[in-house]
Amino acid sequence: MTYRILTLNAISAKGLARFPADRYAIGKAQDHPDAILVRSHDLHAMTIPASVKAIGRAGAGTNNIPVAALSKRGVAVFNAPGANANAVKELVLAAILMGARNLVPALRYVERLDRAAADLEARVEEGKKQFAGVELPGRTLGIVGLGAIGGLVADVAIKLGMKVVGFDPEITVDAAWRLPSAVRKAHSIDEVLKVADFLTLHVPLLPVTRHLVDARRLALAKPSMVLLNFSRDAIVDEEAVVAALREKRLKAYLTDFPSATLIGEPGVVALPHLGASTAEAEDNSAAMVVDQLREFLEHGTITNSVNFPNVDMERESQHRIAIANANVPNMLGQISSTMAHAGLNIDNMVNRSRGEMAYTLVDTDRAADAATVAAIAAIPGVLSVRAITLA
Repeated sequence: MTYRILTLNAISAKGLARFPADRYAIGKAQDHPDAILVRSHDLHAMTIPASVKAIGRAGAGTNNIPVAALSKRGVAVFNAPGANANAVKELVLAAILMGARNLVPALRYVERLDRAAADLEARVEEGKKQFAGVELPGRTLGIVGLGAIGGLVADVAIKLGMKVVGFDPEITVDAAWRLPSAVRKAHSIDEVLKVADFLTLHVPLLPVTRHLVDARRLALAKPSMVLLNFSRDAIVDEEAVVAALREKRLKAYLTDFPSATLIGEPGVVALPHLGASTAEAEDNSAAMVVDQLREFLEHGTITNSVNFPNVDMERESQHRIAIANANVPNMLGQISSTMAHAGLNIDNMVNRSRGEMAYTLVDTDRAADAATVAAIAAIPGVLSVRAITLA
């Protein structure tokens, strides 16, 4: 069987090379694709073919993908969390240093100097006084969001001699284990804001995190605080930030998300979405999501899906059925009964749920025919069904 992968952005060649050439057809012109591989392309405005079983995002965020609509179709959406974490960490470190030493306004000052002026050296010496900065040891870095990126930022800040205070009510067990012991845990975002000399944000954009840093919270900050946002633009209320900068209630705002509100404002340093723009991050993200798509297409395995539960089951047969369904009572009973009616023996079965979504893998003694797959698909609440035969 040949799987067809539609690519809607330039994807790392190293990542695409992980698709076996004898079993995968990959490109921007694929009819009836089995999966779509994307980076920034907006799928909200696209009619996604009925043949699509999975979407792979070579990056962490999935705002450009209609996840809710795809869930209703039983289409799995994968991303690559943590694959670009080191790249973002290094950019955040650069931003901390830019904010501490006023590097961007200093560069702009030099660029405006007349190189033919007789008093050039005197102007340089005179100008540098207004750009005196601070050193990092002993300063407090506040981190909101202590996942893969936040943890790496915390580690490098501690090694630079900074104090680190973090807040993350949704921290996972794995992230907590990776977190340096020197990080002081705060009980609220407000607590972090009150003590931070630098505040960096590393949370996803959700309804609850939209304008997480707003006028009320900025009023809690020190006037000397530097705010960094390399997560998502709308996590910060930009108008409130501009007002705080103009009123000298905030020293600087460094972000990866330029906008009409921010461009040209004193105290703002806006970069053109450089967070994951390294060759290494693009390779890592593509490699991770390609491996996840392969496992899903070839074995039905779910890893790092944003809408499906993680499911992995060692194969006990060449023949497997993968079922996405609504998380409702008696679904497994109906699936088992349908298979029994078709004369299929179940060698192994696993079922996992995540909110309203459930996912089931079943290994059987022989291949399910089209009529059996159709019968399972007809069960109320079943969203998608695939029969997968090991190549």
